[in-house]
Amino acid sequence: MEYNEKDIIEQLKNPEYVKDAFGKVIAHYTEPLYWHIRKLVLNHDDANDVLQNTFLKAWSSIEYFRGDAKMSTWLYRIATNEAITFLSKEQGRNTASIDDMAEAVKALAADEWFDGNDLQLKLQEAVTQLPEKQRLVFNMRYFDEMKYEDISEILGTSVGALKASFHHAVKKIESFFE
Repeated sequence: MEYNEKDIIEQLKNPEYVKDAFGKVIAHYTEPLYWHIRKLVLNHDDANDVLQNTFLKAWSSIEYFRGDAKMSTWLYRIATNEAITFLSKEQGRNTASIDDMAEAVKALAADEWFDGNDLQLKLQEAVTQLPEKQRLVFNMRYFDEMKYEDISEILGTSVGALKASFHHAVKKIESFFE
């Protein structure tokens, strides 16, 4: 079944079709949102929890979605905020810094859901050492292949600042591999 965002948004506005339409949204966005979240929280179970929270938050505020932004932008913004909230709570529970993620990378390598090779694991290690904002921008631009304009809407940051963050992230990753 083809996903037509314009039709889905119209159905979301109609109480008679809202549940079915939202089910289509979930089916369409589950995998890309999962991988977006997973790059931020690294653990499969945590990513699933954050994804579930993302869809719960989206469902609870679906009546406020006017369709001004794309559905993907709106959902990625919610997912990103949920992931940041999760990471902040985790940082409060852990004595180690959230940016010191060597253990998280080791856990990622041992995770049955991770199917990457050594080079991908090394890239993930480099990405986890970036500051949070650069990590977000790098993941969204490089892995999710998002346009700067969409990232700008999701993060509420100017395109110029995003390009600078991405550039700095790439330079830090390059130096990590040297």
